[in-house]
Amino acid sequence: MSTIERDFQTQGYAFPIDILSPREAREARAAFETAEHRATRDDEKREALGRHCSWVLPFADALMRHPAVLDAVTAVLGPNLLVWGSEFFVKEPGTPDFVSWHQDLHYWGLAADEEVTVWLALSPATPESGCMRFLPGSHTQRVAHRDTFAKDNMLSRGQEVDVEVDDLQAVDVVLQPGQASLHHGRLFHASHPNRSADRRIGFAVRYITPQMRQSDGSRAGVSLVKGADTHGHFELVPSPKAEFAEHDMARRRRLCNLANATLYPSGAQGRP
Repeated sequence: MSTIERDFQTQGYAFPIDILSPREAREARAAFETAEHRATRDDEKREALGRHCSWVLPFADALMRHPAVLDAVTAVLGPNLLVWGSEFFVKEPGTPDFVSWHQDLHYWGLAADEEVTVWLALSPATPESGCMRFLPGSHTQRVAHRDTFAKDNMLSRGQEVDVEVDDLQAVDVVLQPGQASLHHGRLFHASHPNRSADRRIGFAVRYITPQMRQSDGSRAGVSLVKGADTHGHFELVPSPKAEFAEHDMARRRRLCNLANATLYPSGAQGRP
């Protein structure tokens, strides 16, 4: 058993995992910020950066297929991998934005737990910049959540686990640009505000096995990134050939509209 697999099974996470060189991390950040700039005056393009960005951005599609990423995820999920979601998360410097303790799979409408989230740092993720925090071993629990509507909570309704969390037991997920963490979709995770002088930028990718399916039987869009889709529970989305190409944007629009009722019936969603 590899160290990644052992840590993931026992703790619900593994980090740090070296993925990109410092130069490659700088290039990935520049590519993201260039796309972000181009999307400034287009609401749909801006929204795409935060949901299924790999369907419309070739560089994001390439990042989620990086061999080092796939090797790490394969150690946990096996040789056949689909990507269920991809998004960039930005926490601006000097802002009060935070994320409360929550479990992603509570909201996603997936019928099982065979999921791994890779969070790739494109800027320093430190306690000062509001890095993620994990509660070791919490991935073995299924707990109720409540809506708080707390000011500055980055979650849509300020949702959080409806149990007491011993914050002193939390682990800071410190990552340098180009390093990644893996975490289970049931793992309790949260983050503090960014008190640093730089943006905290992360690229999150949700990997699942082909055995997974949506609980309601709907066919969400996924990307096949390794092996074979041996079950056909999802619609396979091809890699984009150009940034924000209209046919890719139209496909993304259709699939997101179909998924909204299943995934976010009340506007709830989990974010790291």
